[in-house]
Amino acid sequence: MRETIRFLLGDEEQSIAGLPPTMTVLEWLRGPARLCGTKEGCAEGDCGACTVVLGEVVDGALHYRAVNACILFIPSLDGRQLLTVEHLRGPDGALHPVQQAMVTHHGSQCGFCTPGFVMSLFALYHAGTGAPRREANEALAGNLCRCTGYRPILEAAKSSCAGPPADRFAAAAAETVRRLLAFGSDPLGVVQGEARFLVPRSADQVDGLLQNWPDATLVAGGTDVGLWVTKLHKSLPTVIALDRAGDLATVEQRDGLLRIGAGVTYEDALGAIAGLWPEFGRMIRRIGSRQIRNRGTIGGNVANASPIGDTPPALIALGTILVLRGGGARRRIPAEEFFEGYRRTALKRGEFLECLEIPLPKVRQHFASYKVTKRLEQDISAVCGAFLVTLDDGCVSDIRIAYGGMAAIPIRAIRTEFALIGQPWTPEGIAAGMRTLGEELSPISDMRASAPYRRMVARNLLHRFQLETAPDQTSIVRLSEVQT
Repeated sequence: MRETIRFLLGDEEQSIAGLPPTMTVLEWLRGPARLCGTKEGCAEGDCGACTVVLGEVVDGALHYRAVNACILFIPSLDGRQLLTVEHLRGPDGALHPVQQAMVTHHGSQCGFCTPGFVMSLFALYHAGTGAPRREANEALAGNLCRCTGYRPILEAAKSSCAGPPADRFAAAAAETVRRLLAFGSDPLGVVQGEARFLVPRSADQVDGLLQNWPDATLVAGGTDVGLWVTKLHKSLPTVIALDRAGDLATVEQRDGLLRIGAGVTYEDALGAIAGLWPEFGRMIRRIGSRQIRNRGTIGGNVANASPIGDTPPALIALGTILVLRGGGARRRIPAEEFFEGYRRTALKRGEFLECLEIPLPKVRQHFASYKVTKRLEQDISAVCGAFLVTLDDGCVSDIRIAYGGMAAIPIRAIRTEFALIGQPWTPEGIAAGMRTLGEELSPISDMRASAPYRRMVARNLLHRFQLETAPDQTSIVRLSEVQT
């Protein structure tokens, strides 16, 4: 394996060796690189002060993504372009259009958060999707400002990102694509002492490495593992990164399934998921900021086995099958059988999650997922509920119910499902099921919510789902009448 990290820093080629494998990009920028425009705020991917942009080649074109430098390990730069606020001026010294817009619209006061806002706007500008209010809000949701106020910043977004990028950027982008492709696609192995960071380029290589280092930490986007280093100060002796394994980053519809590779980011999976299950797509947009969704993966959200993961309830309700691989062999298990205890999974030593297979929607099926939090955006769920019902002549012929954020593992409410099958899909018809649900669930109490509150919300979400999917949507009764 090659041991030197090669990437473009702006337009300058970098070859780096001898650094700690889990040094973050933010540490490197503010340390050895002496590029201090990128700020450190929370060091956990929440505030956006450290936002930088990664450029990479996707289908032959240069694609920019805003990411959090504070939880991005430096080997992840390999084969990519890193842009910070220092790299946006043109050759003639002119400000980039988003920088000029921030000046024109008075989008900065103290300036600490401004570089992060500018880099998020830079990615939005070069996406060429325009900047209606909703798109601008979503692009900037991961950037916090405590003094300017968001109106002038949104005005800057609206004025600078309204149309496609200026023609003058096209030639530079084409040259960057050529230079990035010249780096090649050989695997990377960064080693310092007993620590190693391995970057394979295929699922086969991941499998091979994992047989040699079965206790390695697997990292896809690093949006959780990054905090192990920055907040818990954990030492990770061996890391195997999945983000450059191209065959783990594919999304395809085939044989009645939506197949999502374990290395597919939230953002790359969002279009396919939202097109099939709009409610699932809306929930994914609330999981984290665009910086997080540009790195975090659905596969990582599952394999991490965090009790507050938001995608497992939806995946369980949809009947997802997880494909586990190790030693050249594969096995498939239902998503609900993957979680065995607090952060314990069905993965055997030397195995990894290769992909997720989600059955496509069928006639008479209705699906919804709900995320209940203290604030709307980017918050940890107190209760996350997901439901899939199949109706036949107004009665339940099949139903799947799953909850997360309530206990050590996601919960499938099988007893409640049995109680509902054959019942009319009305508030009166689901009353027995709601009583069973209250008995079946054993939620915990913690700082996010009490057990009685969680039990009440779980029941209410089932009632809400019925009201929203009832054939006539007219038989609405008071919730208290159903709960008695």
